[in-house]
Amino acid sequence: MNNKPENIDLLNPKNMILLYARGAFPMAEKSGKINWYMPEVRTIIPLDSYNIPRSLKRFMEKTHFTFTFDNETMEVVRNCAARDETWINEKLINAYKGIMDLGHLHSVEVYDKNNLVGGLYGVTFRGAFFGESMFSKKPQASKAALVKLLERLNKKGYKVLDVQYFTEHLAMFGAAEISFEDYLELLKKAYQWEISF
Repeated sequence: MNNKPENIDLLNPKNMILLYARGAFPMAEKSGKINWYMPEVRTIIPLDSYNIPRSLKRFMEKTHFTFTFDNETMEVVRNCAARDETWINEKLINAYKGIMDLGHLHSVEVYDKNNLVGGLYGVTFRGAFFGESMFSKKPQASKAALVKLLERLNKKGYKVLDVQYFTEHLAMFGAAEISFEDYLELLKKAYQWEISF
């Protein structure tokens, strides 16, 4: 983001939530510096018309995976960061802990025989869920986590699921790219609702 006041702590949890609410999200550079981004094109998964692939539906019917919400949120974040190349550094992990303490960081956990094998996390503000990252240690674990997230957001009445960038992985769920202007309009409507994850 350009033109930001230099004396404002952009990793202060309350400031971070305000930045998310404006449509920005953070990523750590290799140097360790954390920048905030507001791409001109954003990707959402429409909560009223998402898709679950047929093969994944069959998998969900038979799977022995078990699922929880907000059970090991910071462990999910750390697993998402545990890659050769990651945009989630220790400074950002600590910042997410601050957001969690304020009640705005949430997760889906996937277990196989009590072992954490997949999950995802994101930031919430009123009726919007800003998806951040997911991980998988077993086939289908991250996709299963996303299915559970979609079910949860609909059950709770969320209006927007932001997934930042378009990928083939997300395309199978009905992810769509929209202009930043349209994205802000969706957020404005979502903020009319006070929703608890």
